[in-house]
Amino acid sequence: MPAIPLAEAGRALDGLDPLVLFSDVDGTLVGRGGSLLSDLDGEPSLDAARALVAARRAGLEVVLVSGRTRSQLFEACRLLGLRDAIGELGTVLIHDREVELQWGAAPRDLGPTPADALDSSGALGTVLDEFAGRIEPHAPWHQGREGTALLRGQVDVAEVDAVLAAKGYGWARLKDNGRLRGPYPHLGDGETHALHLLPDGVSKATTAAAYLARRRHQPRTAAAVGDGPADLEIAEAVGATFLVANGAWAAGVDAGREVIVTPSSAGSGFAEVVTALAGGTKIER
Repeated sequence: MPAIPLAEAGRALDGLDPLVLFSDVDGTLVGRGGSLLSDLDGEPSLDAARALVAARRAGLEVVLVSGRTRSQLFEACRLLGLRDAIGELGTVLIHDREVELQWGAAPRDLGPTPADALDSSGALGTVLDEFAGRIEPHAPWHQGREGTALLRGQVDVAEVDAVLAAKGYGWARLKDNGRLRGPYPHLGDGETHALHLLPDGVSKATTAAAYLARRRHQPRTAAAVGDGPADLEIAEAVGATFLVANGAWAAGVDAGREVIVTPSSAGSGFAEVVTALAGGTKIER
């Protein structure tokens, strides 16, 4: 996607009437260790917390959009004073604390959840067997999932999808949910990424669009911020898309709509997005 520095994004924000900000969590809203009060280096920071308060005062509703599970997002929303969320890359929609699973192309006769279908069908086992030594469950966070199988690895997503299709699992696909900080040398010499195996036809964008329709909002009333390729999918459903600085690399992954890149990383970058959307009011630091 064409990348625009936030300082030059005036034209890209024309016509936007922001009521909703879809925000990724890890690496975007929170810093090292998943802390709202830390930056990516683990240094104390109140930027994201102040931005959440500023957003609420400005009438900008923050909706968490994450690879996290239902229970993780329920707790995060409770602690942050938020209401709605989209979990597991779009397969879990939480609205007014009610949960609706998004099945996409997954067969519904293979288990009570899409995650069960991925496992019982053999799709998950195929990925782990065919790419053994390069991909594995992202323990311990792979447990308790309803919509996706959470993995970590150093694989080419298109190559995995091709194998799935050849083995009869064309209804499943692998999505890259961003880089991991920790070293995983047993998986290879390159960067290890968080990866989700999920049903085709489900994405952050499709579920965000469904959420906005339920709220009777137009795309121009929503924006999104994230730090990885999976976050950019949501551009299809909103009026403006942002990447925090630590996710700027993702802008080159795919051509398409323009994306605005903040000067700062993680929580400080999130705060810069809120400032840009909330009438330009500067958030005190």
